[in-house]
Amino acid sequence: MGDETIFGRILSGAIPCDEVYSDEKCLAFRDIEPQAPVHILVIPRRRLSSLKDAMTEDAELLGHLLLVASLVANQEGLDDWRTIINTGEGAGQTVFHLHLHVIGGRPLTWPPG
Repeated sequence: MGDETIFGRILSGAIPCDEVYSDEKCLAFRDIEPQAPVHILVIPRRRLSSLKDAMTEDAELLGHLLLVASLVANQEGLDDWRTIINTGEGAGQTVFHLHLHVIGGRPLTWPPG
């Protein structure tokens, strides 16, 4: 894959993960530093550095990631959850491989930080 991020290494199998969902387009797994009782990351198998790099041809993939976020939230028994996409370093993105956070299992305040 040639992806040097930690998510690329997870996708290649070099680093294990606690997988909760997988298909041909994406992988979902538990965050190793959870911010809530449920904290799952949904990542595309195809490298897209961030949402700001998305193009029109990525629309189907982006929609699929959101549907998988909902699927894993329901699979985890969540009635309410937050879906987060950090875009850029100033917004808290630390891994430059697009990923969605699915967070729930406790009351979530706003603004988040």
